[in-house]
Order: sequence, then structure tokens, then C-alpha cells
Amino acid sequence: MPAVTDIADHARRAAQEAPHDTAWVYEGREWTWAQAWESIQRTAGALRADGVGRGDRIAVVDKNNPAILQLVLGASLIGAATAIVNWRLAGDELDYTINDAGAKVLFVGQDLLEQVDVIRDRLTTVERQVVLGGENDEFEAWQGAGEPLEQAEDSSVEDPIVIMYSSGTTGRPKGVVLTQRNLVAHTENADTGIEYGADARMLIAMPMFHVGGTSYAMFGIKNRVPGHIIREVEPGALAGAMMAGVTHAFLVPAVVAMLLQAGPDAMRLFSGLRAFSYGAAPMPLTILRGAQEHWPDTAFYQVYGLTEFCGVVTMLHDDEHRDLEHPERLVSAGKPIPGVEARVVDPATLRDVETGQPGELWFRTEQATPGYHGRPEATAEIYAEDGWVRTGDIGRMDADGYVYVEDRIKDMIITGGENVYSPEVERVLSEHPALLEVAVIGVPDETWGESVKAVVALKPGAQATEAEIIEWAREHLAHYKVPRSIDVVELLPRNPSGKILKRDLRKPYWAQATRQV
Repeated sequence: MPAVTDIADHARRAAQEAPHDTAWVYEGREWTWAQAWESIQRTAGALRADGVGRGDRIAVVDKNNPAILQLVLGASLIGAATAIVNWRLAGDELDYTINDAGAKVLFVGQDLLEQVDVIRDRLTTVERQVVLGGENDEFEAWQGAGEPLEQAEDSSVEDPIVIMYSSGTTGRPKGVVLTQRNLVAHTENADTGIEYGADARMLIAMPMFHVGGTSYAMFGIKNRVPGHIIREVEPGALAGAMMAGVTHAFLVPAVVAMLLQAGPDAMRLFSGLRAFSYGAAPMPLTILRGAQEHWPDTAFYQVYGLTEFCGVVTMLHDDEHRDLEHPERLVSAGKPIPGVEARVVDPATLRDVETGQPGELWFRTEQATPGYHGRPEATAEIYAEDGWVRTGDIGRMDADGYVYVEDRIKDMIITGGENVYSPEVERVLSEHPALLEVAVIGVPDETWGESVKAVVALKPGAQATEAEIIEWAREHLAHYKVPRSIDVVELLPRNPSGKILKRDLRKPYWAQATRQV
């Protein structure tokens, strides 16, 4: 069979070869592969009728929904890109992201209309808005009126088809551009070692504005495994999915921690999983071992990656989780997957370090983003020579090729699988009238991996309580970015050049930790 060159081809082939099999299950409704493919084609036609063409962008603000996959794949047929926007963003973050994407058509979930209506007059590029779901659903009529289209003749493997916004090091999100080539390569490379079977069913639970949601869903389409889609990760939806026969899942460690805390009955509910993949944040060994104890028949797969690579670049397979001769590998991120090269480089000299020594992790792969939307300077910062991409993560690689992630160069916190850059939180807090200076750090958290902490100094004579500062942040930031605790100090520690010494602020909290992420 000819090699896949466009990501929608997986759905096209599924419709040709298994038209009546189940593709997606969502809130009591099912789509066959034939119906899924028709919905993708009609989405392409409806977008074309709205004046969307190659090189244009659309945006979607919704919780998990098959419509998001239909939009991504339908837009890809005509060479357009879909910006999947984090629905948790606060108002001023939301309008910035949609405007930065330059979206011509905006798709909004019914239950998120209120927060979009507040910013609607600030959306400078949006020409049309379509409501998804609920009593006022406009999507199905809009889609149904579209003329089914095949792949546009002028499309290219280099066409951007997804834009995912990651927290920005300068305080504003950056749009990570992912092309046809990137997603096709990732769907092929990262789908390795996991067996499905004729009765397999995948849980699509992680937010689709993350690669852990959208890229994971692409594996199901490639392998013709029904995707059980839940709108968000919450106990009732997770329990319902398991009772519906889900066999494969990807979740972040924080979800496993919550299941363990909920007790044996909660863990028993998930014991029917055949394959469990986890990533987006380190899995504490106590949580991993607890999961293995409760799920002895489940195959475990750890993955490490970045949005800039569509997701996965290294994997620790199930047999490596069970290797009694090398228990140390449980804290590794595994080996590079097929199609991915890895280096460990001294960030100062840009020379490879010796085996086992720490340095910055670099990867080279066709999965790698061509860059950030409209940010050539930011793109130049991550690209080294010959296509190598700098991750900003400090790690090492042993003689057997196992990668260990140990720290970050980037000023980033990962809390519950969500990336939070300190500067964007500091930007908001610094506008509080009582604060003189602010430093935001990540501190260990048994449930979330890390939690956000702010260390602040007050202006002379000013007063502000911890609760007041947290409430200020809550008004301007997505909830997961809001500091969970505030320390008030007289002065922040600085080096001779005046730079705040965040490592000194972090040190007391991480002193007993084996790694600094």
C-alpha cells in the first residue's frame, strides 16, 4: 500500500476497508469510519465555502469533541491549519491566542460561549463563528451543507495543519506549527511496541489542545481502533469509559496519583487496561509502583517529548518496566523511538558531552516543528545546526541509549501535565499594586508533580495577604497557572549582575528530590 503522505489518509483508508466499524464514541453517539470520513470531507467543503483556503487558519475553543478531529483533518484536506485553543485560558489570554493565530473562522463549544462572548469584539481576524454542541448547535448544519472534498491538488507535506499554543518564555503563548510531514511522521514513529487487538478501544481523555490528546487520537485512526472520547478528565467520565470497555489509555501521572488516593476500588476499575501510556510530567516512583501493583496485567509505556515534536521522542516499553536487572531504568524516559536521533550537548560550548554526563537534550526528526507561528526569533533559538532542535531540558544518556531527564534550562513548571512558564505568571503578578518584585518557581507536589509558588517582595508601606495576591492572579490567569502559595520576603536573592537567583529559591524545596523536575 502506498505510504501515507497526508494525515487524513488514515481515515480515508479506514472508511474504504472497514466502513461499518466504529470510529468514535462520544456522549452516547457513535460514528462509523464511513461516517467519520464523510464528516471530514464535508468539513473541508464547508470551510472552502466560507473562504478558507491553503495557508489560512481556523480556531476551535472547546473541550474534547470529535468535531475537533473533524476540523483538524478536514482543514488539512484544503491545506489550512487548525489552532486548537486551550479553553482554560483567561479572557486576555484567549483573545491574544485567537488573534495571534489569525483565525478566519472560530468554532466555540456551547458551554464556553460566555467566556468567548466577553472578548468577541476584540477578535480582529474572525469572520464567522460556529457553535459546537448543546441546544444551539450550528456545527452539524454548517458541516452538512459542505460539499465533500478530497485532498486539494495544491496541498503539500509542508502545509501547517495544526497550531498548538505553548506557554511563552516572554510572557505570551507561542503557536507551535505542526505540518503534514510532522504529524504523519509522529503517527508512524511513536506507534511502536503497543499491541491493540480486534476488540481494542482507546480512551481519548487528555485535552485535545495538547499533543497528548490530538496526537494520541491519531494512533486510533491509524490502527482503526474505536476512540472513546470524553470531554474532560473527571471521575464520572473516566469511570464510564472503563465500564464501556476501554482497553488502552494515555494519562498524566497526576491522574494516577488521584486514583491511588481514591483507594483500591478506583484502581480496580482501571485494572482492565491492557496498555497504559503515561507522560507529560515525571511519574514519581511511588506512584508508578503503586499502579503496577494494582494493575499487574497491564502493559506500561512511559513517553517523553514536546509539543515541538508532535509529542513523543523517547519511550520506555513494558518489558523495560519489568527488567529486574535494571531497576534504575524506571526513572529514565526510555530510548529514542524510530525516526528520532538524540544528542546530549553542553549548552555553553555546544559540544557533545561524554556518555553519562549531563547536558541539554537535542533531537533531530521529521516530527520537529518548522517553528513558531510568526516568531522567527523564537524559532531561531530552538534550532541548532543541521536540523537539531534544542529542548531546554537537561538530561543524560547512558551507554545503552537510555535518556534521563533531570532538570530544565527553560524557566518552566509542569503541574499536572500542564506547562507553565514563570514569566507569564510574573507578568500578571508584577501588575499588583502592592508588589515590588516577583519570582515564580515550581515546588514538589505529591499529586501534581510540581505546583506553582510565588516569592514576592512588597513595596515600602504596602500590604497584601496571600489570599489577595492569589485572587489577583486568578482574575487574570488560567486556574492551573495561579500560584498555590505565596512567600513574602524583604528582598529576592540576586547575583552581582542583578539577576534573581531562582535556583537558590528552589533549593530548599527540592533538596530531598532525586531530580529537579
